Amino acid sequence: MTQRALVTGGAGFLGSHLVDRLVDDGCSVLAVDDLSKGKVSRLSDARRRGSVSFHQVDIGSDEFVDAVVKFAPDVMYHLAAQASVSASVKYPVFDAKVNILGTLNLLEAARRAETARIVFTSTGGAVYGSKVKLPAKESYAKRPDSPYGISKKVVEDYFRFYRDTHGVDFAIIGPANIYGPRQDPHGEAGVVAIFSRACLDRTPPTIFGTGDDTRDYVYVEDVVDAVVRAGATGGGHFFNVGTGVETSTNQVFEAIAAHARFGGGAKPAPPRSGDIPRSVLDWSFAQSKLGWEPYTPFDEGIRRTVDWFATNPE
Repeated sequence: MTQRALVTGGAGFLGSHLVDRLVDDGCSVLAVDDLSKGKVSRLSDARRRGSVSFHQVDIGSDEFVDAVVKFAPDVMYHLAAQASVSASVKYPVFDAKVNILGTLNLLEAARRAETARIVFTSTGGAVYGSKVKLPAKESYAKRPDSPYGISKKVVEDYFRFYRDTHGVDFAIIGPANIYGPRQDPHGEAGVVAIFSRACLDRTPPTIFGTGDDTRDYVYVEDVVDAVVRAGATGGGHFFNVGTGVETSTNQVFEAIAAHARFGGGAKPAPPRSGDIPRSVLDWSFAQSKLGWEPYTPFDEGIRRTVDWFATNPE
């Protein structure tokens, strides 16, 4: 029997790559997105190759619940989110409306549709906060420093409640900083995409703070692989998905500038509120439970990303 998979945020960066993978795996897919950030064009190839339908809808609406019940998915992949840390600091109520109330509405939809399992994409950086011992492990306390991280932490308890009370199984993916083709180069998040577009356009990108802040950068296809594995496993676990390697913003800029053959420098700017100075994840639990590992080296991922932006101006 063909598995029926629903992807929220399906026209987004990570979501469209996930839809591609699910189509390759023979699933029947419903992608939903409110298109505030997503682009239907990202789904064009998947829709040509497999059974993919698209519905523009807000995950917080009654219309979304009706769509879920009608489609009756076996597995739901919940990627839709307000994903900017700085925006969450400025607009915490909106962040909570999307990330908390929207997720709760999704859980109600899953209960009504009798969906067997949900995979929720949280965050492996902001949810732990700046005081955590690095590399962060799933067993460590979560003390997020931003409303974005708080909203991701809060809904974990709702997932546990729906699993214990209604039998809706789940797995939570906490990815490090995801990068790769199709990422939005014009927003506040996604430094690799932003730097790639700027360097290719021969425009100095902006580095906030000293540039010595570090993140754990993981390639998008590697994250998709972890998400799909979690969809087949569940168990109510939280999985860090990263590389275990810290890379500074300055190092990211240098790598991208080299691949883009950009000889200029970057523009300095003050640090942004809510950003943490360091983040890196221990991914050994995902390896032991999911058989997952990050298989794309950073330099190779950067090359693929810059090459994609070189042929896909936005």
